[in-house]
Amino acid sequence: MAACLPGILPPLDPAEALEVSMVQSVAGTLRAGTLTRTRPFRAPHHSASMAALTGGGLKVKPGEVSLAHHGVLFLDELPEFQRAVLDSLRQPLESGTVSVARANAHVTYPARVQLIAAMNPCRCGHLGDAALACARAPKCAADYQAKVSGPLLDRIDLHVDVAAVSAVDLTLPPPAEGSAEVAARVAAARAVQRKRLAESGLRTNAELDGDALDRFASPDAGGRELLAQAAVAMKLSARGYTRILRVARTIADLAGTETIGRIHVAEALSYRRQPPRN
Repeated sequence: MAACLPGILPPLDPAEALEVSMVQSVAGTLRAGTLTRTRPFRAPHHSASMAALTGGGLKVKPGEVSLAHHGVLFLDELPEFQRAVLDSLRQPLESGTVSVARANAHVTYPARVQLIAAMNPCRCGHLGDAALACARAPKCAADYQAKVSGPLLDRIDLHVDVAAVSAVDLTLPPPAEGSAEVAARVAAARAVQRKRLAESGLRTNAELDGDALDRFASPDAGGRELLAQAAVAMKLSARGYTRILRVARTIADLAGTETIGRIHVAEALSYRRQPPRN
């Protein structure tokens, strides 16, 4: 599923293609010296070091988060990464850049990525199946999920539980909507964003902040009321509040609606990680 995501994203525009190609050129991965036209997809192994993920080395080459610029960075088995390595992504995910400081150099690389992370609910992976779950459930799940820090999880906009696929599921007919249809809807929503943000110098809703967020992502009265209630009930951080507004703006764009309504805010909230119960 993660590998399919670049296929539903719009093609790189000329400016994005140039940025991606420049990063690849510095890293020595540019093929045949020509501009790349495909969005990057990077999936480093969970044994990757901090330098491999964020950049480093004697000549300070870009890491995986920069090689995925304008594309997808996929981290499978998220809790198996070293915690310090994962936390090194917190600043790039917030700013869209990564700064690497060494004794002989201080370099900043672009790192505007879509982070996709996958993890089992617990180490054995059978938390929801009483017949297969280990004897330590549900404590094993809490311990396993605690390996990922709260601040990093707060930077992930959509949290979705995906049920296991059984052998019977594989015999079902293909979905009615394929990648081409989804890509068309995504392209239409991106076109709306580009037109709306043209004068601000921004490209997507993910970049909205400050005055631009207030101007382009303010919900209607019903949406504001629901968001205010959720901020208290869900103990939202300021970062979480901002990210919900961005997601709600995108949901409204996909629906072809200029106004962010209560229904769009409600859907954005449904994707947010729920606070742990005492």
